[in-house]
Amino acid sequence: MIFVTLGSQKFQFDRLLKKIDELIDKGIITDEVFAQIGSSTYLPQNYKYTRFMDREEFSGHIENASLVVTHGGTGVIMGAVKKGKKVIAVPRLAKYGEHVDDHQLQLLHQFDDLGIICYCKDVDKLDECFEEVRNTVYRPYVSNTRAIIDSIEEFLGKIDKHS
Repeated sequence: MIFVTLGSQKFQFDRLLKKIDELIDKGIITDEVFAQIGSSTYLPQNYKYTRFMDREEFSGHIENASLVVTHGGTGVIMGAVKKGKKVIAVPRLAKYGEHVDDHQLQLLHQFDDLGIICYCKDVDKLDECFEEVRNTVYRPYVSNTRAIIDSIEEFLGKIDKHS
């Protein structure tokens, strides 16, 4: 199952929803698709959707998905890759009224540099991203929390010695 999630912001992301419908029409997407469309005005024609869902329902869809297609929201991307899901992320762009600025471009570039997602820079090339995820093994997410804690403890240890 492919889970498309657009977050709960007040902005639409009709471009992505329309492109998913187009790819289903063309037979490029053959898997079942379910979408959380948020405040988008476009209503999918070829797949089931809901506007919003609670945490438990959302988590269940992530768990059951083989692929997550999403906007450039850090939370959903991290949640999906931590569960070992493949992710295609498409940035919301201000020029289309999808967000107030283009900060998602930078975020997705960083995730792409880590090799943990497929960064779809152009929604018109989404078909190429579907092909890429079929043939790519992405790096697993590795938390650096332990390294940060160790670094802080080492720093604090040096302060104690100098006090």
